[in-house]
Parts: sequence; structure tokens; C-alpha cells
Amino acid sequence: MKTELRVLFFSPIAWMVLIVFAFQLGLGYCDRLSDELRSLAMGYSLYNATASLIGGYRGVFSEMLNNLYLYIPLLTMGLMSRELSSGSIKLLYSSPVSNLQIILGKYLSVVVYGLILVAVLLVPLIFSALIVKSADIPFMFTALLGVFMTICTYAAIGLFMSTITKYQVVAAIGTLAVLAVLNFIGNVGQDIDFVRDLTYWLSISGRSKIFLEGMICSRDIIYFLLVICMFLAFAFIKLQGERLKKSILKTSGSYLVVSAFILIGGYVSSRPMMIVYYDATATKLNTLTENSQDIVGKIDGGLTLTTYVNLLDDTWYNGSPSAKNFDMERFERYVRFKPDMKIDYVYYYGPGTNAHNDKVYKGLSPKERMLKVCEGYDYDPDMFISAEKVQKMEDISAENGRIVRVFKRDNGQKAYLRIYNDIYVHPFESEITAALKTLVAKSPLIAFVTGHGERACGDYGDRGYAAFAKNPTFRNALINQGFQVRDLTLTQPVPADVDVLVISDMKTSLTLEEFANYSSFVDNGGNLIVLGEVKRQEHMNPVVEKLGLRFSDGILVAPSRQYLDDVIAARITEGALNASPYFAQLIRRGNTIITPSACAVEIIDTTKGFKISEVLATNPQGSWIEYETTDFINEKSTVNNKIGEIEKSNSVMLYLTRSIKNKPQQRIFVIGDSDCLSTKELSTSRAGLNGANFSLITEMFRCLSYDEYPIETGRVRPPDNNLHLSQNMMVWVKILFVWLIPLAIMAWSIVFLIRRKRR
Repeated sequence: MKTELRVLFFSPIAWMVLIVFAFQLGLGYCDRLSDELRSLAMGYSLYNATASLIGGYRGVFSEMLNNLYLYIPLLTMGLMSRELSSGSIKLLYSSPVSNLQIILGKYLSVVVYGLILVAVLLVPLIFSALIVKSADIPFMFTALLGVFMTICTYAAIGLFMSTITKYQVVAAIGTLAVLAVLNFIGNVGQDIDFVRDLTYWLSISGRSKIFLEGMICSRDIIYFLLVICMFLAFAFIKLQGERLKKSILKTSGSYLVVSAFILIGGYVSSRPMMIVYYDATATKLNTLTENSQDIVGKIDGGLTLTTYVNLLDDTWYNGSPSAKNFDMERFERYVRFKPDMKIDYVYYYGPGTNAHNDKVYKGLSPKERMLKVCEGYDYDPDMFISAEKVQKMEDISAENGRIVRVFKRDNGQKAYLRIYNDIYVHPFESEITAALKTLVAKSPLIAFVTGHGERACGDYGDRGYAAFAKNPTFRNALINQGFQVRDLTLTQPVPADVDVLVISDMKTSLTLEEFANYSSFVDNGGNLIVLGEVKRQEHMNPVVEKLGLRFSDGILVAPSRQYLDDVIAARITEGALNASPYFAQLIRRGNTIITPSACAVEIIDTTKGFKISEVLATNPQGSWIEYETTDFINEKSTVNNKIGEIEKSNSVMLYLTRSIKNKPQQRIFVIGDSDCLSTKELSTSRAGLNGANFSLITEMFRCLSYDEYPIETGRVRPPDNNLHLSQNMMVWVKILFVWLIPLAIMAWSIVFLIRRKRR
């Protein structure tokens, strides 16, 4: 090892690599630091500054890792090739050292050089620890470990390639070729589970990513160690074969035996039951939140996650065989806490939403379409079953051929998990945990009253409520957040399993029997949402009068130049905090709730036992109840004090609570507008009004489910949100990292090489 290090540093290549490495590191680090300082100067708060500078996706260590393949082959290409080309290998064979000592000595010399590279990386690491507020030190050293393990692995590969040729350039190119194969091999054999697991394990692509995110995983540590051992063993076998003049057959057999042991070890170490994790981040960003861990811990017995993937649907690529391993990684955090969870995939063909297939294969049956697609993508048709067979396994007809996942316990309980039509597509922790929670706890049932022209949960029209209630492709829909929804008539008593009743925009009045059933539900402590509407007061008032409230006559207006007078941007009041503390964020951001064509909600009786809080209200200036104007397109409303139009703040939404003996607190929301939750309003953006109607829906149902749903997966904000460095100092930082450090290494190398030459 000593000898090899002398040779290594007596050549200009080692010094040149070190200089270029330090220069590139300085450039990358200064760029990242400049970005962070610029964000601070613009008034933005930093998020996880340690990861932004060092690890993560954009940190300087990530950039250096992407370029390591350029450096290591230059260092390893001459380790054995030089001995073979000069003939000095014969001196080694005749010296009192074994082949193992030769291989280990040369390998350790590159490891020592790798430690020197790590020492260079320590400079920005230490500097970041000094300038970042509450810097995450364990995270930084975890990222550094990932870089070092990668260097050691590349070195082992380069050493082996150097043993099989006497040409150094060929050895360097061969090392690059092996690294390319190890990056590509993860896509091989995706149709066969066992082969896919092995090739995916062999893939070196992204192996250091988990370290750069602050996670130490035994599977990846063992991977690096096994790959290092494999290529060192290959190098030993190559020397042993030449030294002892072994036949090609015996040498090949030795290679196969080593490969088999390594693959078996890798396969076993990558089984979920064998993996050990350590999250080095300060706020445990790579670990499930405590809420999710608690829910997963309650799932006793077996659990299977089955993903149904339709070849003829637009969502096919999200779960195709080539994407299978990446898809499974999305659930690794859950497998960590429930390692016996099984993950299966069912590939089938059936009607879907692929417009291209409908156009190109028009007139063909689903099976004929499947055969055509398989021919084009070179899939094996036998891996697909028909939609009819799938229906016998699981009823997924309501998903319209889109990808759907089904969690199923051994006791038969099921929960559905979907993908969504947004930029993120796949479920977050909140959606996954919500689905799992329905397996261990009752899912709240939301019933939408129908029979009098009300807004229905299955209505996808502009005025309907399907968008937020049961649209499977919308992430925040109630059915995707752990709730059940259904329509309900009041001709029969409200079932006992109904948790929340929604009554909206009744066009005719309840019958006596229906009102009696409604009253019984309220008297028994049922939770309720009542949404009024202008011109519906006659039919809606009996419903809210039971609560001591009334929808006022007339319509709320707030004239503006940009919008119609009846478009109200209701402000969120402090009383909203009684319903949900999360309203504080909306208040702080200055959000409003858009309520077009709303009527005011008035308190007429305070003897009903309810504690009443105002959630939404109009502004005290520029808003009033309009009794005269009805055509807001062609007319402009004005205040007429003579008929009672008074410019003041009016309540748009109230929150009522009361205690019922032996029952949870009764909670009721009454809103003077039904359109604020409609599909049209939720899909409309009004500049300058800063609407947050989606958030209103979320917080209402969070309150009505007693904070059980939607699942709260919020995390503590990382404390490293500031830098103890001014932009004026950046010029000196650049001089230090981009110029002084590389120039110091260059000066030392020149002195070292000159002294050597003189000797």
C-alpha cells in the first residue's frame, strides 16, 4: 500500500485529479451558497438549509457524486495494468507477498486516496456547520459516508478492470463500461420477480441517494460491501489463475461461485425482515410520522397491498413492470414498520381511458387491443388477465380502468388507494395512512340529503358536490382522505352509522315526517352541515331555526370594480379557531373564502344550548344585505338605508357546539351559501381574492370527525432555516473555495514533484 501510494503521488494524475476535484467542489458549493443567500435577501425563509447545501437533490455532495465516475478510473487504471505492461508483475509473483496482499495493498492505496478526497469534502462540511443556524451535523456525515462508500466501490471495480488488461486506457474505459452496466442492469428482467429483485439489487444507480437524504440503511451498506468484495475477489481470482496457470474453465467456475454467493447475500439482505434503518436527520424526515407509525402498529396479522394495473389505460406506465421497483419504493417507509406486508401486482386488460387506443384500435375488442399493445412493447401476453377475471378477484369496476391499489388484511377488511390527476400523481403519506386507518378504525360516513333538489355528492355538474366528495382522481376528495360518502333521503330515520349529515340548497320544504327524522338526528347529537342559498330561505329556514338560527332575506353584496357585487370574499374570523386551529394559517396568510350569491346567517334564539362561534363574515365597510337589486350583471347595487340596507359586517358562516350526555360533543356548521363548495367554485380562480375554499372543506370535515380525518402528517419544520453569513462575505468565500484551496493543493503538488525530481 505504501509503495502504491508513492507511485500514485509521484505521478501528476493523482495531483491533477485532486486539484480539479477541489476546484469543482468549490464552484458547486459557492453556487449553492449563493442561491441560499439570495433567497434570504429576497425575504424568503430557508427550509432545511443543511440539505440544500450538502446533500439532498441539489447539494454539493450530490453534484460531486454525479462526477465521481470521471475521477476514479483515472486513479485505478494503472494499479495492475502498469505491472502487466512493464513486466514488474513477475517481480511481484517472486516476492514474499501473496496475491491477496497484492490486491488488498493496491486497493487500500486508492481507499487512502479516497480518504483524502473525503478530507477535501470536509472543508465545506465544517464551513456549513459554522454558518448554518442549528446545522444538522449527523445528516452531513451520513451524506459524507455515502460519498466514501461510492468511492470505495468504484475503486474495487477499477482495480479488477486493471487486472485484465495491460493497457491503462483500456482499463479506464472498461471501468466506465462496468459502471454503465451496473447503472443499466436495474432495468433487466423486470417481468420475472426473482430476476427483477436480483438485477435491481445489482444496480448501483441511485444507491447513494438514501445517504444524501440522511438515511443509513443496512441494505445499501451491505450492497456496497458485497460489490467491493465481489470485484476484489474477481481480481484475486484473475491473479491466482495466471500465477498458478489455472484453466479457463476453473477460473470461470470461481467467478460463478463468487457471483452466486454475492447475489444470494444481496437477495437475503434486501428482504424487508432483514433491513435495519437509521434516520440521521434532526427532524426524522425519512421516517413515518408518529401518527402513521401508531396506525401501522395497530394492524396485526397479515396485510397485502395489491395494485391493479390496466394495460389499456392512461395510468398504465405508473405501475408497469419497468416502473415496478420504483413504485414499490413509495411504500418502503411503511414496510419498514410492517416488514411482513406483501406487495403484489395484477396486470390486466379492459376498458380504460386511453384516447389513443380508442382512436388507433377502434373496433377491436379489449383482448385484440391488448395483443396489439403487447406486440408493440414486446410484452408477454400471458402476463395479462381479462377485466372479467379481475372482477372475480376484486370489484374495481368503479375505478374506470385506472390504477387502483387495495389494502387487504387477513380478516378480509379492505381499503382503496388511488393515483390522482395532479402534478404529484401518487399518494402522499396522508392518503396512504388514511387508507390504512380505515382498516383499524371506523371510517366517518358523510350522508348528503337528497329528495328536494339538494346538491348531491354524486353530481359532477357545476353546482354539484362530487368534486370534493367522491371524485376518485382528486387527491383531497373525501373518499381519498378516509371518509365514506353516500346520498340519503329523510323519508326514513337517519341510520345510526351516519356521522355527518349534509343539507344543501333545498328547493322544496321537508315533509313533516322528514323534518321529524331530521330533528331526531339533531336531538341525538348528530353532526351537521347546513348550506343555505339565496331564494331558498323559505325552505331552508325551518331546518336552521331548530338550531336557533335564520338565513336572512336579501343577498350579501360587496361591490368591486373587478367582480359582480354578489361575489363575497368572506374573511376568516378568530372564531374559526374554535373549530380548527389550522384556520390560524389561513388567517395569517390573509386567505378568504369565496361565497357567491350568499345570504347572511342570523342568531335568533340562544336558548338551544349551543355555543356559537362566527367563522366567516363580510367586511364591516363596503358590504351589506341588498334587498332591491337582483340583476348584478347590468346593475350596480347601492346602499338604501330607508329599507334597512346597512353597511356592516354580517355573518356568513357559524359554528355551533353543545354537549350531549354520554356522547361526543355535537358540532354543526351553518353556511349562507351552497355554491362555495360546488365544482365550479372550486375550479375557479379569482385574482386578488386569495380564496381558500378547499382548505375550508378540509378543516370542516377535520372538525366534524374530531380530528381523526384527514390524517395529520405534518412535521416539525427543520431548525436550520438561516445562515450566519452576509452576501458581502460571498466574494471572500469564493476566493477561499474556488481559488485558494485548489491553488494551495497545486502549489504543494509542484513542490512535492520538484523535490522528488531533485532526489
